[in-house]
Amino acid sequence: LRQALARGDQMADENERLKKRLEELEREAARQAAPFRRRKGKKVDPAEKKRPGRKPGHAGAYRAVPGHVDQGIEVPLDCCPSCGGQVHNRAPLTQYIEEIPPVRPHVTRLVTWSAECPTCGEVRSTHPLQTSLGQGAAGVQLGPRALALGALLNKNLGLTMRKTCSVLKQFSGLSITPGGLSQSLARVAGKLRVEYGQLREQVRTSEAVFADETSWWVGGPGWWLWVFTTPQGVTLYRVDEHRGSQVVREVLGDDFPGILVSDCLSSYDPVDYRKHKCIAHHLQAINKARDRPDTSDRWYLDQWEKLFQQVIALYHERAQHSACRFAEEKSRLGAWADRLLDRPCTQSGDVAVQNRLLKQQAHLLGCLEDTAAEPTNNRAERALRPAVIARKLSCGNKTDAGRQCWQILVSLAATCERLRVDFVEFLATRLPLAPQAG
Repeated sequence: LRQALARGDQMADENERLKKRLEELEREAARQAAPFRRRKGKKVDPAEKKRPGRKPGHAGAYRAVPGHVDQGIEVPLDCCPSCGGQVHNRAPLTQYIEEIPPVRPHVTRLVTWSAECPTCGEVRSTHPLQTSLGQGAAGVQLGPRALALGALLNKNLGLTMRKTCSVLKQFSGLSITPGGLSQSLARVAGKLRVEYGQLREQVRTSEAVFADETSWWVGGPGWWLWVFTTPQGVTLYRVDEHRGSQVVREVLGDDFPGILVSDCLSSYDPVDYRKHKCIAHHLQAINKARDRPDTSDRWYLDQWEKLFQQVIALYHERAQHSACRFAEEKSRLGAWADRLLDRPCTQSGDVAVQNRLLKQQAHLLGCLEDTAAEPTNNRAERALRPAVIARKLSCGNKTDAGRQCWQILVSLAATCERLRVDFVEFLATRLPLAPQAG
């Protein structure tokens, strides 16, 4: 009878807790800002909030003096501008004003010639400004830098086709329709297939690759956007209808020599590479397990959280330890993880976390085994973020040609940005039909 009463009290308490939680969720759903508002338990106390801006003692930030001056203007002060009286102790005050001059298209009327060669057949002359051999209705074309700027605005900065056309029109006076721009960028991407293949080779030979994926759209749902990025900044996007391990193999090859850092998606399991699994994803799984109603004793989950926090700390403090000391700490953390994995668990949250980590047991401390790896998969997630924003506008691509154009140009744009290479200049030197003079 006592057990039944105790069980009834426990159920009543649990029922009351669930009622309060339901009311809280209903209130949050009714608030307009609910999806973007931090939960009360995660809010930072005002006294602990960081001060806005950079850390104290940082170097001052200001606009640097331009490296060139196009025009010099001096405004004399021979008398007081208010009363016209005599002035004394005059001193010059110098400013530099950087302004964008009015821009209009630079139009070149280009005449090339065609002829017949007895040996080679039909031949023609070409010029570095040409990006195609179109004639007639296609005889008015955009030059390499104009096309490169359109690619930058649309693929790198995320403007829609219509907004890109609007910027080109308002800023430079270039008129082009969204459909015309789309076709032009597809031709640009077609000329850069070799460079895209070179990115893949650089990714394949990297000492570490960070991978992630998200849903995509190519005329309909069911497609996936993959990203593979390296610590050096080389970034490769691939839009594929598959989410399996064959995509990883096709990108990285069968003999990938580096270490693959990813989340725990099963698609990464079959490939026989050295791996490290993102600790941030493990910590997210631990937090979700804490919210399960039957996980009242959180000791086991707290132990895993402390373990992973120490793994991250040891990774960042590697240079401060001798090789022997670092090996001792790594061995201690490995033994700690083994004990937790061997511990019998009964609570559903503990069991879920233990099963997850047992599956990835060999890859839990990969960031300590290989100096090229990092504790989290944040590099790949940051690389996906601009694509996810673009997906909110367009869902993805409408056609297979659009898919290929997107993955080529966005890969090259992202890599140029991370390597601090001028993307417009990079494209402008690769689009002309004839080599440019050195």
